[in-house]
Amino acid sequence: MKIISIGPAYPYRGGPATFNDRLSQQFTAEGHDIEIYTFTLQYPRFLFPGKTQLTQGPPPENVKILRKINSINPLNWLSTGLKIKKERPDILLIRFWLPFMGPCFGTIARIARSNRHTTIICIFDNVIPHEKRPGDKALTKYFTNSIDGAIVMSQTVLRDLKFFRKEIPVKLSPHPLFDNYGKPVTRSEALSWLNLDPDYSYLLFFGFIRAYKGLDILIEAFSDERLRNRKLKLIIAGEFYEDDTPYRALIKKHHLGNDIIFSDHFIPDSEVTYFFSGADIVVQPYKTATQSGVTQIAFHFEKPMLVTDVGGLREIVADGKCGYVVKPESEAITAALIDYFDNSRKEQFTAGVKQEKEKFSWDKMTDSILEVYNRCKK
Repeated sequence: MKIISIGPAYPYRGGPATFNDRLSQQFTAEGHDIEIYTFTLQYPRFLFPGKTQLTQGPPPENVKILRKINSINPLNWLSTGLKIKKERPDILLIRFWLPFMGPCFGTIARIARSNRHTTIICIFDNVIPHEKRPGDKALTKYFTNSIDGAIVMSQTVLRDLKFFRKEIPVKLSPHPLFDNYGKPVTRSEALSWLNLDPDYSYLLFFGFIRAYKGLDILIEAFSDERLRNRKLKLIIAGEFYEDDTPYRALIKKHHLGNDIIFSDHFIPDSEVTYFFSGADIVVQPYKTATQSGVTQIAFHFEKPMLVTDVGGLREIVADGKCGYVVKPESEAITAALIDYFDNSRKEQFTAGVKQEKEKFSWDKMTDSILEVYNRCKK
């Protein structure tokens, strides 16, 4: 099949770009003709909270990427839509995660599908964003009315999509493994690279930091006296997408400066293996969620997880088998960590992760997309 995918891709950084690059590799391996149209401008600088939108790493192998889309230029939307209309792909695959992209993607999709050949399928990260803004509903409605079918990766997103569209074919297909961060290394090699003491155990909070990810809850949980004097440290690895002052004040308040290790910058792909290979458990104390790429990195590196019972996280992490699913409260997180270390659950949960990870292969995602396509054509 001929497929054009639009959304983040190299040289843009972050989970959606990595996902789209990896999905393209899977379609190519299966014999399809796919190219990605990514951005010349993704966000205006004043709307982007990080330091840079671009990665410094090498491009992914066997991925055709064209930088064509300007998210704020309507003339660009028209020209891009007309080009795709003329190209006549069987599928226009759109990655949607933010209402801000609704006018751009919705306009391109409407023009492209006017050739009466191209089917518009969307992979939704979110329908309703974690951080709501005025106009979200109208922008999302404009976009969702332009598509023929959809892929969602959690029940939460499926429920949200039904608020906007009930009649289109939709398939729930879990987020696949992020297996493109290299192979695991030994714990000793990882801790040596990170310059960390192998006599300690390490919790890992990974990814960019925003209020909904609950780092403040984790710091409160980690400050509990029952976790002190256990040779236990917390690694916070990721760039702050908001003011870091409240978090550092909380650490100072609880006298945790010697027990928390900051790598407060964007972690390049080539370094991800060291953080996960060195961790004893990955903690995601989210206050709200849909699904998370961090869980799928943890599955790839076969790491036990502690997640909160929000959004679709419990659909991915089997409680008591791969780790813990707890309330988004500091006491619940503390209790789970005490159980994990007191009862030496690492080996047990690692075995569960190894078993469960087989569910999240990339061919299942491509199969789901093609299933939606076939349903749209009936």
